[in-house]
Amino acid sequence: MSIAAEVIVNFVNILYYAILIRCILSWFPIDNNNPIKKFLYSITEPILGPIRNMVYRSPIGGSMRMLDFSPVIALLLISGIEQIVLGMLR
Repeated sequence: MSIAAEVIVNFVNILYYAILIRCILSWFPIDNNNPIKKFLYSITEPILGPIRNMVYRSPIGGSMRMLDFSPVIALLLISGIEQIVLGMLR
C-alpha cells in the first residue's frame, strides 16, 4: 500500500472513531466545557453539521428531529469516499 493510501486510511479511521465516540458520549451527561468533548466536537462538527442541516431541510427531516441520523450518513459517506479514493490510487 502506498504512503498516500495509508495516510487516507489513517485519517478515515480517526474520523470514524471520533464520530463513534461522540455518539457514545452523547448518551452521558457530560459538561459542555469538558476538553475531550470540545475536541471531539471541533473535529466532527464540520462534517456532521452540514449533513444535519441537509437532513432537517429534507421532506422527512422535520419529523425526524428527535433522532440525529447525521453520524450514520457521515460514516457511510466517509466510507464510500475512502473506497473511491483508494480505488483511484491502486
